[in-house]
Amino acid sequence: MTDEPRPLSERRKSRPVHVGDVQVGGDAPVVVQTMTNTDTADATATIEQIARLADAGAEIVRIAVPDKRAAAAVPEIVTKTPVPLIADIHFDHRLALTSIAGGIHGLRLNPGNIRDADKVREVVKAAKEREISIRIGVNEGSLPPIRALADGE
Repeated sequence: MTDEPRPLSERRKSRPVHVGDVQVGGDAPVVVQTMTNTDTADATATIEQIARLADAGAEIVRIAVPDKRAAAAVPEIVTKTPVPLIADIHFDHRLALTSIAGGIHGLRLNPGNIRDADKVREVVKAAKEREISIRIGVNEGSLPPIRALADGE
């Protein structure tokens, strides 16, 4: 066994998108993104944690927006943090709309738990109007059960 580092695989070609002023994809270098573990409704604690994460090298930070209280805190958090923020949205498309209105730089949506196509379209339209990127993040647990065909399960 050798101690030489293994070469990285060649990067897949991708279209560049922006989260705030940070380019992701294309020819941009890999970007460090992390997520807070604070209650986003506690704007002070969230702002302080984001500052620490940025000091540690985070270039983009994702915040959970699980309810109206968290969504209401977005404008204050956005204006007091040094890096672009992504709102992680589950279940209620109105939280995405409130986050967009509050100045969020990007969204992470799970279409498995916002299943109404018209509501998703409403979010996409609002994001497009403000040039806000959307990351689609799907978790297996949020999707309807699928029958496995392979082994007859």
